[in-house]
Amino acid sequence: MSSIGSDAASDFIAATPDALWPRVRRALPIAALLAAAFVGAPAVGDDYWFNAILIPFLIMALAGLGLNLLMGYAGQASLGTGAFMATGAYATYNLMLRLPELPLPASLALGGVIAGAVAVVVGLPSLRIKGFYLIATTLAAQFLLEWTFNQYGWFSNYSTSSSISAPRLVFLGYDLSSPVARYLLTLTTATVVTLVAARLVRSQTGRIWTAIRDMDTAAAVIGVPVARGKLTAFFAGGFICGVAGALWAFAYLGTVDARSFDLDRSFQAMFIIIIGGMGSIAGSFIGAAFVVLLPILLSRVAGAAFGGAVDAGQLENLQNVVFGALIIVFLIKEPQGLAALLARLGRRLSSPSRR
Repeated sequence: MSSIGSDAASDFIAATPDALWPRVRRALPIAALLAAAFVGAPAVGDDYWFNAILIPFLIMALAGLGLNLLMGYAGQASLGTGAFMATGAYATYNLMLRLPELPLPASLALGGVIAGAVAVVVGLPSLRIKGFYLIATTLAAQFLLEWTFNQYGWFSNYSTSSSISAPRLVFLGYDLSSPVARYLLTLTTATVVTLVAARLVRSQTGRIWTAIRDMDTAAAVIGVPVARGKLTAFFAGGFICGVAGALWAFAYLGTVDARSFDLDRSFQAMFIIIIGGMGSIAGSFIGAAFVVLLPILLSRVAGAAFGGAVDAGQLENLQNVVFGALIIVFLIKEPQGLAALLARLGRRLSSPSRR
């Protein structure tokens, strides 16, 4: 008996590396990226990189991730991302203002919870409608919430200005106002939220979302809790967008202003998931990198080619034209976005026939 047990143990130990290798191979690039982000970027980055590129990239990746859970995984179309971001920003502002004893992570989390609850209310019509009518409903919510934050002074502590200064970021006595500190706060938050989202989409909840997206009527027939699944998706997406909105106001802009979360912000999040890939967590980050870096690249190219002949308005119009053309190309040629394109390229490069 002992001989059989030792043989089985030896076989298990011998087989374990092969069984674990696919997981290790998938984890290594992520670990390398996190090491570069947490160690490399603070060591070599300057204030411009943190303020103009890395911080907005991470925040918009979070906003894209929130919309991706809702639209890419659960199939619930939405143009309310900007409204959910604004809700998270104003909720966090009021929590920090009226409950100063709350630690910063708790304020961010509660702001996300409030945004998620608002998203659930906005998502209630999804139990009866879908498609274009659901888009129209979330669009109406976008305008309504934006108007509410502008019209009711309580949200802005009765400030006479539409743009109010965000409270100073402090955690455990440490001032987080420097660019590198705000970057690390944003990076840590994005990492935690992304890991939770990745676990969520692989859970039973994620499978429910996928069933609803693929065929909600058939899912209901086989006993899938469609109503609960839709509202859970709205809460999860709203929560992440709310956290992203709070970071946008506190870590990026330094001000809380409803105009920063207008319809353009909702479209920007949609561009991110269309270009990056719907139903892909990695696609949210790939699309955000594309959307954040492309305007910077276009401004550099236009400046080098035309000098001062191209003003800010013309450059913005050029960006809109480029984004529109890219959206059309991706919808026709690559509906699954850059994430699927890069995955196929990686498989081809690693295939035995290439060696």
